[in-house]
Amino acid sequence: MPGKDRTYRFVIVVFGLLFRLMGYRFDVRGVDNIPTSGRAVLAGNHIGFLDFTFIGYAARPRGRRIRFMAKTSVFRLPVVGRLMRAMHHVPVDRSHGASAYRRGLALLDDEQVVGVFPEATISRSWLLKPFRRGAAGLALHRDAPLVPVVVWGGHRIYTVDGHRSLRRGVPVTIVVGTPLRAERGETVDALSDRLRASMELLLAEAIDTYPESPRDEDDRWWLPHDRGGAAPDPQTAAVLDREAVARIGETFE
Repeated sequence: MPGKDRTYRFVIVVFGLLFRLMGYRFDVRGVDNIPTSGRAVLAGNHIGFLDFTFIGYAARPRGRRIRFMAKTSVFRLPVVGRLMRAMHHVPVDRSHGASAYRRGLALLDDEQVVGVFPEATISRSWLLKPFRRGAAGLALHRDAPLVPVVVWGGHRIYTVDGHRSLRRGVPVTIVVGTPLRAERGETVDALSDRLRASMELLLAEAIDTYPESPRDEDDRWWLPHDRGGAAPDPQTAAVLDREAVARIGETFE
């Protein structure tokens, strides 16, 4: 598969040029935690539509191309869908995820890095939502390292509810944590709980050390409620998430 990655390399170059054009200020920490060879599962938080591009771009120094699991609707877009398939990303039907899971296992058997967003959908609270078990299950069933990673600041560029900006120089923080390995006799649920706890710490670090604050009252939307921001609390955000998914005829189940 690596020899067939011309499209992936091309997309990385294009996004690299766009990121430089926009002057995004990347702060990437812990990238050495991404293995340079062998299978791995990379689990990221989900706060914006560009999360996978930021994570994939940050992994470049490790020479790895991450095969992300993404919702099926993305693959139906005329140009984007063709590129996603050419890069060997994995379409996920939220109501029937078994085939995507099998594809993830096959990629791990091929010594690839599989990228998963355990929250499944973008979090409107910007904090972590309850996790699905897929990331932990893939890692446990293939004895692969489970690498936690968080992105912060990317939601200021393009995310849900019409939030998008062409402002130059936006800081984007990416923190990669220490890989987790399944312990003897550990269940998928227990490993998933450890993953979430690790990512909560990484997210708190990313938010606390982020170099910018809201410019004014209207700009407080991108901060979580417990940091003085205007984002909804997790309970309210969960209701908004379900309403948004229902509007497009999909489901969380």
